[in-house]
Amino acid sequence: MSSKELLGIEPLELKFPFELKKQISCSLQLSNKTDEYVAFKVKTTSPKKYCVRPNSGIVLPRSTCDVIVTMQAQREAPPDMQCKDKFLLQSVIVNQGVTARDITPEMFAKESGNVVDEVKLRVVYVSPPQPPSPVPEESEEGSSPRPSLSDNRSLNAAELIAATREYADPQEKSSETMALISRLTEEKNSAIQQNSKLRQEVELLRQEVSKQLGGFSFMFVMIIALLGILLGYLVKT
Repeated sequence: MSSKELLGIEPLELKFPFELKKQISCSLQLSNKTDEYVAFKVKTTSPKKYCVRPNSGIVLPRSTCDVIVTMQAQREAPPDMQCKDKFLLQSVIVNQGVTARDITPEMFAKESGNVVDEVKLRVVYVSPPQPPSPVPEESEEGSSPRPSLSDNRSLNAAELIAATREYADPQEKSSETMALISRLTEEKNSAIQQNSKLRQEVELLRQEVSKQLGGFSFMFVMIIALLGILLGYLVKT
């Protein structure tokens, strides 16, 4: 901050990691290294495109204030990712005890004889951070090897852990699935064996009843068989 500037501004460029259809925010820090009360106001060439909070306020002596600038979701990317939007931060010394509610546009009017400090800020679009590249598979015989993760940049510890988990999780899920299938198959086979055993017992019971009752009605025998099958179904469930 030069001797003429009332507020230090960091950074002097508003850098937005541009992504389509997504709101993006960046922050400014205003520093008052004087012993005066300083009022500020933020203006932009595209007021419908950006939201500034707070867009005006008071920075107390020897203190700082954070300003959040949010760009509304954009449907189209600008040509060559170049942005012509500009911001203007105006600041002026005010009387002690003045609050943000007391700020008026006239405070920043040079025509009224006020000493207004102005700093222009430009907007820069940057590429969003890229996710870690997947671990390349081993190249087939006769084909050129695929580029490794270390070709363009080295992985840090966090990225290595993320890549390991990305490939470890499907294996764990596969083991759990195979165990579940095996258990269900065993239960199914056990139920089939129990049902077959019950059918044999019902058949033996039917033959035994036929021997003992001789000319007993066929309907009674069918009822006994149906009861046996129903009993087998209940035991199975």
